[in-house]
Amino acid sequence: MMIEKLVIASANKGKLTEIQTLLSPLNIAVFPQSDFNVVEAPEPHCTFIENALSKARHASLATSMPALADDSGLCIAALNGEPGVQSAYFAGKPSNDVNNNVHLIKTLDGLENRAAYYYCCLVLVRKHDDPQPLIAEGIWHGSILKEARGSNGFGYDPLFLDDITGKAAAELSPEIKNKISHRGQALRKMLHLIEHLTD
Repeated sequence: MMIEKLVIASANKGKLTEIQTLLSPLNIAVFPQSDFNVVEAPEPHCTFIENALSKARHASLATSMPALADDSGLCIAALNGEPGVQSAYFAGKPSNDVNNNVHLIKTLDGLENRAAYYYCCLVLVRKHDDPQPLIAEGIWHGSILKEARGSNGFGYDPLFLDDITGKAAAELSPEIKNKISHRGQALRKMLHLIEHLTD
């Protein structure tokens, strides 16, 4: 089945930009769900994959289009994997990047183990009741800084120190970040799955 257009089940501008950039080689027309006045889906589940699937089905049902959803978060060893699926709301609702980062610094104060990773799960449904959704994952290993660095990116990027480059995610150019990030990894896998559909 050739996919010619796709709705992105997200209102996060940072995610939308990254996804649109990485999908551009496929010449698929990509639209944010806000173009169709789709409200955000609830994310009641305890796993990334269930939340991503719920968001994709919700957007597809509302638009009658194939939909791609991302559920991602920061998992910290010293916090037993938290904030995990609650990463966007670590400091409470509504979601606020600055408050989340301040809360994270306070939560980890005095802890020696700073190991962490970003995780991303992407789900694409060709229709809202697609029995075989496409699923791709990515993991980006790093650690948590004690103070913010850089001005790029979004979310916890100012505090996430990449293991390989030795830079905070917010210090990386969008091009470099897209090559190594959890979302970049997952999107490249998703691109392969989509291309296979059109063979």
